[in-house]
Amino acid sequence: MKVIVPVKRVIDYNVKPRVKPDGSGVDLANVKMSMNPFDEIAVEEAIRLREKGAATEIVAVSIGEPKAQETLRTALAMGADRAILVTVEGVVEPLAVAKILKAIVDEEQPGLVILGKQAIDDDANQTGQMLAALTGRPQGTFASKVEVSGETVSVTREIDGGLETVSLKLPAIVTTDLRLNEPRYASLPNIMKAKSKPLAQKTAADYGVDTAPRLKTLTVSEPAKRQAGVKVADVDALVDKLKDMGVVA
Repeated sequence: MKVIVPVKRVIDYNVKPRVKPDGSGVDLANVKMSMNPFDEIAVEEAIRLREKGAATEIVAVSIGEPKAQETLRTALAMGADRAILVTVEGVVEPLAVAKILKAIVDEEQPGLVILGKQAIDDDANQTGQMLAALTGRPQGTFASKVEVSGETVSVTREIDGGLETVSLKLPAIVTTDLRLNEPRYASLPNIMKAKSKPLAQKTAADYGVDTAPRLKTLTVSEPAKRQAGVKVADVDALVDKLKDMGVVA
């Protein structure tokens, strides 16, 4: 079974984003970038499925600027077999990403597509669901456990009420949650091997997809700074303070 794993290049999760002075977006100049953490989990899960004999080939896919090659090389160093980079300048919205992935799925015919439930830069949480709708494949989102057996995949989902397990007929779409696994570090030998693994370069036009944005960002601003707290002597004083703030009647 072939597995496709989409990965996204985002600001490293240890870096505090800075807003541009004109409020037009996030400042990416001289900022450390890395693979989206949820996508790292997806790559790791695909590798584990291959180690169990459930998968035979792992194809990493990234959609974005040419520098996304670095992210794909990371996926290859972790254990992906080959990669596809679809070069697109500027911001690519989830729907355009899903349409490109749909074209790749039609071309590659994978048994499973595993992707992070969301990217930490926009937190949209839309691409996996849109891809499932476009391809007509069953979906298992927010996966904390994935088990492939024959022609089905069992996905344990994290929901508000606890856990829900769904059985999906392959081919299917799965999005990963944080508790699915802990991604491995790429070893130095694998990093060197990744440089020689095949990485195909495409454009959105090759797949006939229009990536023009449908949304317009009016302004971007940092969250309001948290105000200092106030100490109170007892519960009665706390209730009075909350009444003064209009929190309780």
